[in-house]
Amino acid sequence: MEKRILKAGFAGSGFAARFHYDALGHVFSTKVEVAGVFSVAREEAEQFAAERNMKVFDTLDEMIEASDVIHVCVPPAFHEQIVLAALAKDKDVIVEKPFTGYFGDGTPEFDGDVFPREEGLNKTMESVRRMLDAEKTSKGRIMYAENWVYAPPVQKEREIIEKSKAQILWMHGEQSHSGSHSLAYGQWKFSGGGSLIGKGCHPLTAALYLKQVEGRVRNGEPIRPVSVSARVHAITRMPSYEDLGQLKTHYKDIEDFAAVHIVFEDGTIADVFASELSLGGTNNWLRVNANNHRTLCNMSHNDTMQTYTPDEKFYEDVYVVEKTETKQGWSCIAPDEGWFLGYQHELDAFYKASATGGYIESNSKLAADTVTVIYAAYVSAERNGEAVAVENL
Repeated sequence: MEKRILKAGFAGSGFAARFHYDALGHVFSTKVEVAGVFSVAREEAEQFAAERNMKVFDTLDEMIEASDVIHVCVPPAFHEQIVLAALAKDKDVIVEKPFTGYFGDGTPEFDGDVFPREEGLNKTMESVRRMLDAEKTSKGRIMYAENWVYAPPVQKEREIIEKSKAQILWMHGEQSHSGSHSLAYGQWKFSGGGSLIGKGCHPLTAALYLKQVEGRVRNGEPIRPVSVSARVHAITRMPSYEDLGQLKTHYKDIEDFAAVHIVFEDGTIADVFASELSLGGTNNWLRVNANNHRTLCNMSHNDTMQTYTPDEKFYEDVYVVEKTETKQGWSCIAPDEGWFLGYQHELDAFYKASATGGYIESNSKLAADTVTVIYAAYVSAERNGEAVAVENL
């Protein structure tokens, strides 16, 4: 049977759009044609399109109308409006992380350090509800672009849980590195938070996902989070911080460290750490401790390939690994970083689901749980680690 042809439309033309486009080359479950791109940054969109021989649309509606699957690759403050517009036209929509969030009150005086965290949680949940409600009345579906869900180690762990009928007792995950190059990242009104939402969303979603898998296997229903406690800190903004120029320090009103403890409805637990305080490249992993096995899902660094050079000048044009400060000496080089991190598998799975109507592993409910836990964690941190209930939508 001939594969269905799906047309991809891009909302946004920045970093996320580039790696989404590259990953489309690894979609084998169906045929994909690129309809084009729309971005309010017209000049950037035209350059993005020219390099890829694609059309630039004048309006968002025109791009949605011409596409079957919409890639939402814009800053998270604009996710909701594009998701709602796409679902209104019965289009499937791939939404980058974070799913949504709270980005301030719109005033120039907004300060991410001091606003009431419960207000942020409430506004975020209102946004989530609007998107979930829109999905219920649409023929289109939301696909949450959390690549960790589709990373080969996490999908192999899913298989282990399903076949061994394991009970997960405790998970421990982390994403940390030396900080973001993006100046917008350091401001709450653009990013919706700091390390917790920007880094912690990855291991958190993977942990929530694996408990959903376990629940489906054991009793036919996902096991959901019920409470969270957290602490966050702004270490590089402390007056006592000694800046040696190795870590990014441009943050204005966000945290650069977060520790989160999640309790699930079956009484089991997960702990997630996220920070901008870790030198030597990205530190991405999830440890699963079950009643019949233990697994380390190590996305990066891993030692699949190692290389040595006495002087990094020899590797001037060689990509080694994300966020490393130096290429000199021994390096855990990434032979195919996108493959290990799940980007290619993610889009192939999404397009297969779009073409066949099949199950979406990283779906809107998982996205809703992730962002609800994150903003409940911010409330907990404001209350010095007090446990806060997580409402399951």
